[in-house]
Amino acid sequence: MNREYSLPAPAAERWWKIRKSGAKPGNRAGARLLSQLVLMGGIVLAIYLFIGHFVLQTVQVVGESMLPTLHDSDLYFLNRWAYYLHPPRPSDIVVVKDPTDGVFVVKRVIGTPGDSIYFKQGQVYLNGSKLKEPYLRYGTMTFANTQVSEALVLCGRDQYFILGDNRNNSYDSRMYGPVRRQNILGALIR
Repeated sequence: MNREYSLPAPAAERWWKIRKSGAKPGNRAGARLLSQLVLMGGIVLAIYLFIGHFVLQTVQVVGESMLPTLHDSDLYFLNRWAYYLHPPRPSDIVVVKDPTDGVFVVKRVIGTPGDSIYFKQGQVYLNGSKLKEPYLRYGTMTFANTQVSEALVLCGRDQYFILGDNRNNSYDSRMYGPVRRQNILGALIR
């Protein structure tokens, strides 16, 4: 049983050209596959970097300023897009660039633009009403700072007043004043 096979003319010509050049027919397919894999890897890396930097990022809590809500060394996600959709709201837990030394810290939003925060006898008043803070340990007192027992703070345009939940061990807006919106990186996802 003797069969003859013939290739169509254009395919036969390509085969002879490849054969004469010394290249193997499979190398072109391998090179094409390799270039596609490199391209796909580059696209995946770009998406990962974009999401990790501009959308969702991991955050590790350092210190005890947010006890009992958050603990030292806990890991959370930071939603960096949250405040493109709406402004920070009271009681949101946010990551802030500390205006004094540029370190990133985790704090809770207490006051928003136009709010007044008043400290009196260890209590916090927001716009004249005592602030309800169920996230604090029972009996926690909040003082303006060590030198002043009473204080009134007004949040200006584009300013937010932030506090740590561990009021006796938190360096926050009581010391450096309200922070600008541009210093708030995003909302913590718990």
